[in-house]
Amino acid sequence: MLPSRRGRPARVTAFAALLLGTAAAGALAGCGDTGGLRDAGATAAARSPARLWPGLPPASSPAYDIGEVEHARVEGVAVPGGDIRGADPVAAVRAEIAAHPDDYAGTGARYHETSARMADCGTDDPENTGDAEDTENTEDTARDGCPVLRPYYRDLTGDGRPEMALGFRLLPGRLTAVRVYTVEKDRLVRVMSYDDAVSAVELAGRAVVVRSPSEVAGYEYRLQWTWDADQRAMLLTSDEMLRADDGGGDGDGDGDGHTGRPSPSASPSPSPSASSPSGDAP
Repeated sequence: MLPSRRGRPARVTAFAALLLGTAAAGALAGCGDTGGLRDAGATAAARSPARLWPGLPPASSPAYDIGEVEHARVEGVAVPGGDIRGADPVAAVRAEIAAHPDDYAGTGARYHETSARMADCGTDDPENTGDAEDTENTEDTARDGCPVLRPYYRDLTGDGRPEMALGFRLLPGRLTAVRVYTVEKDRLVRVMSYDDAVSAVELAGRAVVVRSPSEVAGYEYRLQWTWDADQRAMLLTSDEMLRADDGGGDGDGDGDGHTGRPSPSASPSPSPSASSPSGDAP
């Protein structure tokens, strides 16, 4: 029997009492339940993109050549059995140095110390290589004083065979060259080339991510290259300025002209005979 309200009979049928009791029990059982719908507040009205200067004639060609496509056969570097793990990383760097004497040869060249210190490299140590996930108990360089960093291997093209990710220091400055090589018809082919002040390089899935310091304190540049089967090269698919995980850069870059994205001076340009955007390496 439920208490009566003023003006209503006190007597309630047994069926009604059962229904009310069931409802009350359900209400008590639901106390503290946070799974229900909640008001998310006002939703901002959707707006379509506003096109600025609609009368401006569209550009038909890029203003600067930033090296979007890198596909260059590396001359003089053997790939035994078509397995890129058998290619000598030091020989690949020496071949690039030989192809660009203006950047490396002579004391007046901007990376002359890199060329001089290649004498410390000898040939690559087979034990100083590994998969991208293998980062323990290995040194960064093939030899003490050698500017060539140890190579990493991962399938970046999706063909089931590994590519070689390689870096070397551009001295006497504080830049790092980042390269990716693949194999085509038992020949070594460079499919990515980028030089910058580098904070970190990561292989994320089949992408190469380069993190570089920004001139803005607390932020960094993150650039991502992804394999493009049509161009047969790693293309720059993301260029972002994001808040750094560890508090960001020092605010002054590296003093060597960091730009945050590839530029005509960011990396040596392959000669017309060594590179073809259409990928016609024999």
